[in-house]
Amino acid sequence: MSNPARRALLLGVPAAVLFLLITWQVVGHGPLLRADARLSRDLVHPDRFSQFLSDLGDVQVAAPVLAVAVGHGLWRGRGAGHARWWLPPVAAAALLALLPALVVPLKDWAARPGTPVVPPAVGYFPSGHTATAAVAYGSATLLLLPWLRSRAARRAVLALCAALVLGVSYGLVRHGYHWPLDVLASWCLGAVLLTALGAVPGFSRSSRRTSSGTPSSSSGPS
Repeated sequence: MSNPARRALLLGVPAAVLFLLITWQVVGHGPLLRADARLSRDLVHPDRFSQFLSDLGDVQVAAPVLAVAVGHGLWRGRGAGHARWWLPPVAAAALLALLPALVVPLKDWAARPGTPVVPPAVGYFPSGHTATAAVAYGSATLLLLPWLRSRAARRAVLALCAALVLGVSYGLVRHGYHWPLDVLASWCLGAVLLTALGAVPGFSRSSRRTSSGTPSSSSGPS
């Protein structure tokens, strides 16, 4: 079994199963929603800082970050002469562009009401801002990792990505924009999508080759 396929099984499958379980609880009004409501009441405290953190999940903020990573990936990949050098950046950009086509129907189908803090409405499950942050910042990280030579730099980028996604998630729950389960479901959805993205040829350093077949010098990630 190839490394991408193994990662898909180890990461993508459990995340997909958990997403389905959470969705089942939300749509079926299961007992987990009571715990979700209690946790939300304990955490909600709208303030400017939580608003700032939640805004990091806006597509207007996250998309430009990914655009920079896409441009860097295209520039470095072409310069290194890798086969299909354009595929990982294009796949990452396409994933974020197509994300609403996946999330919006889920919101309409689940029709989950919001917390008492927000105006009466439905369509809060899963969290679009969390999914946007996970896909945009996660994809940017996957594009940058193969070009970082030092372990410290790779760890720093991974830590920054995790901090951004966790920050957005905390801000959304703290401000009352989303229930905790809305955010957790989007973590799972993001993990599935990023696992699939990471399986695209060209993301793995071990599979990078120049167009002549010689190993690349950069080889050894609402």
